[in-house]
Amino acid sequence: MRITQGTFSFLPDFSDEQIEAQIRYALRNGWAISVEHTDDPHPRNVYWDLWGLPLFDLGEDDAEKAMREVRACREAFADRYIKVLAYDASYGRQTTALSFIVNRPRPEPGFRLTRRDDHDRVMRYDLGPETVTGRERGNGSAAPTETRRPRHER
Repeated sequence: MRITQGTFSFLPDFSDEQIEAQIRYALRNGWAISVEHTDDPHPRNVYWDLWGLPLFDLGEDDAEKAMREVRACREAFADRYIKVLAYDASYGRQTTALSFIVNRPRPEPGFRLTRRDDHDRVMRYDLGPETVTGRERGNGSAAPTETRRPRHER
C-alpha cells in the first residue's frame, strides 16, 4: 500500500536531483528546511521524529547541506518513512509550506479498518496500522468487534 501524505504524494518517488530542486525552491522562498522520520505513518501522526535540528538561514546555494541531512537520515533509517518539510516563518508562527516523502520502507505497511457496533445501532470505525516493522501497533482506538447485548440488558 503506497502512503499518500504531503505534497507530490500522487507522483512516483523523486530522484535526489528532484528532491534537491524542491529544496532549492523552498530556500529561494526563504523557508527553513527540516528532515523527519517515522515507522508509524498513520494519517493522524503528523509529528514525526526530528532528524537533527531544523536548518535555518540557508541560502539557495546551500541546498547540498540539506541533501546531506536527507542522505544521513536515509543511512540511519533506511526502513522508515522520511520526509522533508519547509517552514514559512513570514506569518510569525511555524507554518508548513511544503512537505513531501523522500524515503519509504520496502514493503510499505498497510492499514486495517475495524468496525464495531455501538449503542443505538451506531457503527464505529477505527483505522490502525496493519503491521509496522514486523510488530502489531495500535493507536489505542482499535477495539475488536463488540458483541451486542439485547436492549433490556443495557
